[in-house]
Amino acid sequence: MNSRRLFYLLPVIVFGVLCAFLLRGLSLDPSTVPTALADKQVPVFDLPPLDSQTKGLASSDLVGEVALVNVFASWCLPCRVEHPFLMELADNGAFALHGVNYKDKPEDARAWLDELGDPFLRIGADQDGRAGIDLGVYGVPETFVIDRAGRIRYKHVGPITQSDLEKYLLPLIRKLSR
Repeated sequence: MNSRRLFYLLPVIVFGVLCAFLLRGLSLDPSTVPTALADKQVPVFDLPPLDSQTKGLASSDLVGEVALVNVFASWCLPCRVEHPFLMELADNGAFALHGVNYKDKPEDARAWLDELGDPFLRIGADQDGRAGIDLGVYGVPETFVIDRAGRIRYKHVGPITQSDLEKYLLPLIRKLSR
């Protein structure tokens, strides 16, 4: 009789465990997707420039100064939403802001930057997405904070908001810049 009761309770126990995992997942912040590259060197890459108006971007360019690397594309609507915040960050001037144009046509990206403004010091064209894969990019936009030693210190998934600037990005950049 006891084994029969356990047989009927097993689905209730499994359901309870699944509910606990679901509730835990709902409490997590989706913009803080973990990255296997946290506190590790930026993967080696050497991207050609987007066009004749920009310099390309290589992993060696990310050593010696605090930098933000923003992965973007002209076809990405959330990239358009975050772009004013990138322009604000570029005006800050306390760090380097670089771009990786992800799986995009260079002429489309240039038209997009001409329309919205170009906040980047360097823009690497990642047309085949290989550098994005090496960086662990899930989608665009994504932004990486890189310290002076060329280590990834923070990864932001999704468009940057004013709250993200105030809570995460600017405090970390200030800390790393000291």
